[in-house]
Amino acid sequence: MKLNKEQILEYQKNRPPYLMIDVVEKLEPGKSCDGYKDLKIDEWFFKVHWQNDPNMPGMLQIESLVQMAALNILSLPGNKGKVMYLIEANNLKFVKKILPEKRLYIETRVIEYKRGIASFSAKGYVDKDLACAANFKLVLPEEIKKYKLKP
Repeated sequence: MKLNKEQILEYQKNRPPYLMIDVVEKLEPGKSCDGYKDLKIDEWFFKVHWQNDPNMPGMLQIESLVQMAALNILSLPGNKGKVMYLIEANNLKFVKKILPEKRLYIETRVIEYKRGIASFSAKGYVDKDLACAANFKLVLPEEIKKYKLKP
């Protein structure tokens, strides 16, 4: 499955300027989701991070990975348009500065998903070089309520 920006907006709740993904090139619901964010010179965060040395803040890099990963679960039957929350992040790596006019290519994999809690691994690449990586967990609150679990 492939998704353009308008289709991504049908699946998840983030909206511009906080939408950190542009295109999904390959989506296997519940398994993997790969796509990218094209970083334009006029992105809001380049104006403030940092003067004379604009680059994508590390936490927004992670947010891009998280948004792409969430589509793995939000594309499963019955989950379209629901909200997922980040509840844990580990092994964060920031290897390369992400600059304006570059493409952040994102690869995400589901490690495990059960009862509303999903574990992921994700990597971001610029010019085929690793730029960032993380492991994290997202929760689907509506699913957890069915099992009366607390995140």
